Amino acid sequence: MQRFSNSVIGFLNFFTLLASIPIIGAGLWISRSTTTSIIGLTIFGFAVTSQGGGVEVPSRVYMEYHLEKYSIWLRNKIKDPHYWSTMRSCIMGSNTCSKLASWTSLDVMEKDMSPIQSGCCKPPTSCNTNMEDNDCYRWNNAANILCYNCDSCKAGVLENIRRDWHKISVLSVVVLVFLIGIYSIGCCAFRNARRAQTDYPHGENRMSKVRPRWDYHCWRWFHEKKEQLF
Repeated sequence: MQRFSNSVIGFLNFFTLLASIPIIGAGLWISRSTTTSIIGLTIFGFAVTSQGGGVEVPSRVYMEYHLEKYSIWLRNKIKDPHYWSTMRSCIMGSNTCSKLASWTSLDVMEKDMSPIQSGCCKPPTSCNTNMEDNDCYRWNNAANILCYNCDSCKAGVLENIRRDWHKISVLSVVVLVFLIGIYSIGCCAFRNARRAQTDYPHGENRMSKVRPRWDYHCWRWFHEKKEQLF
């Protein structure tokens, strides 16, 4: 009965091992094919989003954004006329700036703005005291112009992109750690599987054979001679 139980357990272990091989193999294949891409995306994302951010404005809750603070790659993309024309159309179609039309001067001082609202829907705050910023001359009160052609508007769009990419980069790190964990578990499982194939089945005596002593050979020789004589 004990021998039968050991055989059943051995069979079940072997069947479980065979059933797990496709799952482990799929996990290893997915991790190997995607880990490199995720690492590259993560490094690129952190490199691009490491620069940028807003600048505090005195007596204001909102922040303002400057194009020169962002990475060269992002600046070159946003300055592309075809790309910016598409982005500007999207901003105008979203009615983002129409929400500020009813704001009073007190609202402007006390309420926060999104990066796009801060850069595209109003002139830079510095225009109130001096006109050194070129965006001061690009600003127009017309609803279809406003500051959509300003560098501050492009900077606001880049800030939104930077924040989204930073979130994706953080998520990529989490996914990368998860895939490394799967890969490690798969390697351990394959290593244990190879070890299980070389080990003896459960319940078998693993003791090596013991060589008979010299007196056993003498007794056997004497017994054979006795049989021959009688």
